[in-house]
Amino acid sequence: MQDEHIVSTARGWLGTPYRHQASCRGAGTDCLGLILGVWRETLGQLPEAVPPYTADWSEAGGREDLLQAAMRWLVPADAAQPGDVLLFRMRDGAVAKHLGIATDPAPAARFIHAYSGHAVVETALSEPWARRLAARFRFPERA
Repeated sequence: MQDEHIVSTARGWLGTPYRHQASCRGAGTDCLGLILGVWRETLGQLPEAVPPYTADWSEAGGREDLLQAAMRWLVPADAAQPGDVLLFRMRDGAVAKHLGIATDPAPAARFIHAYSGHAVVETALSEPWARRLAARFRFPERA
């Protein structure tokens, strides 16, 4: 199944150091780079070029750039299943700008993500994370 392949691929990124704007398994990645890397490994070529971005991108203008890109290239999902892309708002009222990949379903839900100061890790989708969840998506069957 595609979801098992995506989870297995994402787990191959565990331990990759955090590097802003990077997407190279084992060498460095950020949360977007993780999604892009899993896309490349499972679906092939990326559907569009990703422009350079700063750590505070989209915040000043309040634009939902990441959500809009996800809506262009991913399939909306009602409930998170293993292999789904999770999009988070890191603060109430903030733009959605953190990504992860669901690995285990509820009641022991987990996800893989990269964030500043950490390597790529698999984390419990605890209540604080669940409250920040803004949207769920599935990778398309084919790019």
